[in-house]
Amino acid sequence: MSSVRAVPETTDMHGEDLSADDAWHTANRVGLVALLRGSFLRFRYGDGFSHARAFALQLALATVPLIIAGSGLATAIGAESVAQVVARTVVAVSPGTGDQLLADVVARGAEGPVVGTDDDDDGPGENLGELAVAFGLVTAFVAMTSAFAQLERGANRVYGVERDRPALRKYSRAAVLTATAGVAFGVGLVLIVAGGPFGDAIEEAYHWGDVAETVWDVVRWPVGLAALVLAVTTLFRFAPRRHQPGLSWLALGAGLTVGLWLVASGAIALYVSVSGEFSATYGPLAGIMVLLLWAFVTGVALLAGMAVSAQLEAVRAGVLDPLLVDADDDGVPDERATTGS
Repeated sequence: MSSVRAVPETTDMHGEDLSADDAWHTANRVGLVALLRGSFLRFRYGDGFSHARAFALQLALATVPLIIAGSGLATAIGAESVAQVVARTVVAVSPGTGDQLLADVVARGAEGPVVGTDDDDDGPGENLGELAVAFGLVTAFVAMTSAFAQLERGANRVYGVERDRPALRKYSRAAVLTATAGVAFGVGLVLIVAGGPFGDAIEEAYHWGDVAETVWDVVRWPVGLAALVLAVTTLFRFAPRRHQPGLSWLALGAGLTVGLWLVASGAIALYVSVSGEFSATYGPLAGIMVLLLWAFVTGVALLAGMAVSAQLEAVRAGVLDPLLVDADDDGVPDERATTGS
């Protein structure tokens, strides 16, 4: 249960959405330090860390079957070179001794089981392979939908909204966000985090030449950042159960999310690449541990950015202190203590 004040849904005096000038003047008036301090309190006491961990678990559960199913789907439709690109990219971004484990897993997902059938006939081996690909895609979609549903819960608590949407509306919206923001986020992830290895893998598979590789290295950054910004702003706009202000009021929090995510992802990659202890400690599980750590960082960045946007709107409405009053310091806000008695 959140112990932060609910953020009033703010509009201007004419009932229209707040403008970018309103957001700038509000941030300038309260000061960046005070805004960030209030945002951290809102994030912490809105159980931001707990919801980030829950989101991270669902995100990790979606990523692994999606990679394997994607490689298998490419092979099933006859695009073996695409499956090779997926496998080589996964291996390239995986740390140390986890390479061979992930390579074997992706390869098995791409090949599928073969049960003594002729190459020209559809046999049980091919059917099992197609079933495994379909099951992997469905599993990934369901896990990602659950992740975005969890993100709604975390966003609601950060905004001080005590109850989520009804189940059907909640998971229907999460499924739509998976098909929109989730796809954009995946594109941004591939271009920014795995863009270098992905380009090298494409070069090895398709031999596209030095000029194309140079263009790829230049173009992937702005396109990847645009995809990330699109995904984050979509989540900020549609995840919380409330009427959100205009995108200009969400821009500061969204920008913080993208910046924090990029810095944290880079720090994780740098630590893993220069530290031999990480791979030596976790061995074949090193790739999974990195995935879990990165997923947690992603959840923290998303909810921390939402806390900034929430606190900025709260300050505009005159709610400077994000915490509910607890005068006797017993851990139970006074409003709930009075209601309970």
